[in-house]
Amino acid sequence: MVQDLRSFLEKFEQLFPREVLRIDRELNPEYEPSAVIMELERDRRYPVVFFENIRGSAFPVVANVLATRQRLALALGARPENAAEVFAERIKSAVPPQRIPEAPFQKNRLDGAALNLSTFPILTHFPVDAGPYVTAGLVMARDPESGVDTCGYHRMQLKGADKLGVSLHSRQRLWEYLRRAEQAGRNLEAAVVIGVHPALALGSMALIPYDQGKFDRIGGLLGAPLQVTPCRDIDLDVPTGAEIVIEGEILANCHEPEGPFAEFTDYASYRSTENVFRAKSIHYRDQALYQSITPARSADHVTIVAVHREGELRRALHQTLPNVRQVHAPLSACGLFHCYLALEKTAEGQPMQAILAALAVDHNIKLVIVVDADIDVFDEARVLWAVATRVQADRDVLIIPQHQGMGCTLDPSSDDLSRSAKMGIDATKPLSGFARGIDPDPAAQAKARQLLQEIGTS
Repeated sequence: MVQDLRSFLEKFEQLFPREVLRIDRELNPEYEPSAVIMELERDRRYPVVFFENIRGSAFPVVANVLATRQRLALALGARPENAAEVFAERIKSAVPPQRIPEAPFQKNRLDGAALNLSTFPILTHFPVDAGPYVTAGLVMARDPESGVDTCGYHRMQLKGADKLGVSLHSRQRLWEYLRRAEQAGRNLEAAVVIGVHPALALGSMALIPYDQGKFDRIGGLLGAPLQVTPCRDIDLDVPTGAEIVIEGEILANCHEPEGPFAEFTDYASYRSTENVFRAKSIHYRDQALYQSITPARSADHVTIVAVHREGELRRALHQTLPNVRQVHAPLSACGLFHCYLALEKTAEGQPMQAILAALAVDHNIKLVIVVDADIDVFDEARVLWAVATRVQADRDVLIIPQHQGMGCTLDPSSDDLSRSAKMGIDATKPLSGFARGIDPDPAAQAKARQLLQEIGTS
């Protein structure tokens, strides 16, 4: 399997040429590229878009790479309908990375007086944003105590020629690594990697124990060792196939205002850890592709979140409930806050067991709806129909009060401590004694399909 973005995009364009859009007209990096992506989305179109002429930069922007399940499935060598299942299975495996001494991104270097982050077309996406933002920067660092590696996406505001504001609002691995570095009285070395294969983007989101490295799990996802190359100015390895690598460090005990920013919730977020990244050098491939992820609740932003969440939920639930048939994190809930589970129920207590297990997987989840296996959880109208016809609120709804549950820092409805109430809905039928459903006669249905096909209406 290829491990670099440009090879993946070349393969994708060969297979789906109509799903690639190249725009050579000059666009202002302020608002205009993101406006194009959002207008396409309003028409329910999600092509990979190459913006080949961004004012003030010699580098093209590629966006919408992560906007569809089809693309994420292709990155895993899977089918769109089972991408989450493949992710859940492969992410269990750990394959140590393979070190490659040299990489194409080392061909070009900017440092000293030549170091200028504005060399790249860093976009300002929406009027609410505090300025230009790197949105597809995969931040890589190493635990100062254990030496374990990590990588994850964090919004990064352009502050100067060598400075980015960064928010570690997930309060997870990178935030903890910085805290440990600060306790030791030093900065945290970090690299910002832009332009990676979609499988790396998916693998970076894996929920794994803190004492295990992300690179090993990405290797499991790829089914082959992740190829990594040592940085030149910091003691870190980064993916060999990267388009752009910014080497530097997150400064200890240094905070500056960062934000607001158009977050995946479709609201402006003023919450931030207000950290600062200082660049030491920039390295990039010849004709480097600057990847951008359109923020707000765009498909480019939330589809990968949904597929990842489905995979992690499936992996966790199957340990105790192998009769879970489908898992879906709907885009209507930003791919994060709600999940729908289809269960082949064999005992009356299982839906509540599934609800509690799902809430335990990820503190961001606010609502879990469990339905019977006759409901396609990817058909949201059918899920809501099951709620409407199979639920009595005083019997089938569980509510955990806000002060007892952690939530998402970026959820505007959570309190100042990021706490969130949780709700579970058992929308399954009782095992016996429920109303009979309505199904068409199978023979008549088959004949109707044939008839409609013959007269050209289906």
